[in-house]
Amino acid sequence: MNEELKYQTIKLLVDTNGNKKTAALRIGCSLRHINRLISGYRKTGKSFFVHGNQGRQPAHTVDSETKQLIIDLYRTRYYGTNFQHFQELLGEHEAIQVSISVVRSALASAFILSPKACRITKKNLKKQLEAMQQSTTSKKQSAAITASILAIEDAHPRRPRCAFFGEMLQMDASLHHWFGDEKSQLHIAVDDATNTIVGAYFDRQETLNGYYHILHQILNNHGIPYMFFTDRRTVFEYKQKKSPSLEGDTFTQFGYACKQLGIDIKTSSVPQAKGRVERMFQTLQSRLPFELQLAGATTLEQANEFLNSYIKKFNAQFALAIDHTKSVFELQPNPEKINLTLAVLSNRKVDNGHCIRFNNRYFRLLDAKGLPVYHYKGTSGMVIQAFDQSLFFCVGKIVYVLDEIPKHEQTSKNFDFVQPVKKPRKRYIPPMSHPWKQASFERYVNKQAHRFDLPDLNF
Repeated sequence: MNEELKYQTIKLLVDTNGNKKTAALRIGCSLRHINRLISGYRKTGKSFFVHGNQGRQPAHTVDSETKQLIIDLYRTRYYGTNFQHFQELLGEHEAIQVSISVVRSALASAFILSPKACRITKKNLKKQLEAMQQSTTSKKQSAAITASILAIEDAHPRRPRCAFFGEMLQMDASLHHWFGDEKSQLHIAVDDATNTIVGAYFDRQETLNGYYHILHQILNNHGIPYMFFTDRRTVFEYKQKKSPSLEGDTFTQFGYACKQLGIDIKTSSVPQAKGRVERMFQTLQSRLPFELQLAGATTLEQANEFLNSYIKKFNAQFALAIDHTKSVFELQPNPEKINLTLAVLSNRKVDNGHCIRFNNRYFRLLDAKGLPVYHYKGTSGMVIQAFDQSLFFCVGKIVYVLDEIPKHEQTSKNFDFVQPVKKPRKRYIPPMSHPWKQASFERYVNKQAHRFDLPDLNF
């Protein structure tokens, strides 16, 4: 616009032999510069007013291929990170050294907003996209603009909280640099009604062990909840059509334990459906790593010990007041039932040495009097690993204790002259009123297999 104004002013001045002072006031320059413009106009015409850098890219300009690569990487590999973190990841993992302004402008050209964008930014971009959608005639472009508008809108649809404490617990795990040099998974369970963290546990991976520890905390501190709301991970639902082993089939293990306690499990593949726990992780990621650093926690054991005191402090600050008259938690089971319910079940067969092999160790079967029991080779049964790591073996309707066979004898009959007198020690065996009967577990496994169109898991 400035170039066009200068051209029209000088052209009119030359054509009409007008007043140079008036032209200088209009353009905002001196008389000497007016004479310079008149001389240039007479020599080259209109092209004299075009800036010399027009059409040229600055030396530090990022090429279009790099910008497109940044957009593709964000959409495929790093989606959901904030722009500052994304810029750091590009330099660390992709060898793309660019400034934050380049990242922001590249993603803005593809109508991608930062997860931390404020409401007014989303509102302005939405208006811009709606104006573009009204002016375009291409159906393909219109569909792409519609998808961008939906992505800008609020990802967490608002809904009222549950009415009762314990009515729904949202459960998930987050991989993050919580402590030390390696990433770890923080498993938590959040009550939907009060926003209270009712269970938390660190582990290296998102596994059955982490969720069992959360459930153990819930049962001991509060009782039996009505429902769990989780994502569709292998801990809760099948993803592979053939499970390599029954103890690796974590959905069956956790689901069977919840079935015995009467807890419903609801799953969803949409992270925004369980916004309470997702938002809780956002708060914890900005606070908990610094708290662990100040506490000097560098191992899993230290971090889990610190969680016991920190979660109480965190709930006191962020959780809503609990109205105990509106709690739907059932009474806590006794410690023995909790220990036996949170068990890992796996099928095994008796070998030709009348033993069971489990976790690369051999075990013999003992009855309640501590005497060994022998079964034929190939007799199938179910190994029951309780929460406190004690082992039992169920054959039909009978439960035995598993006693590990050492690799070497502790004493020698030939060289130890004083032989200790060993009497069979009575062993505790839980009653069969507990619902781990082998037939009951097999029915549950096959029911899950038919639900997800899998072959029957024969024992």
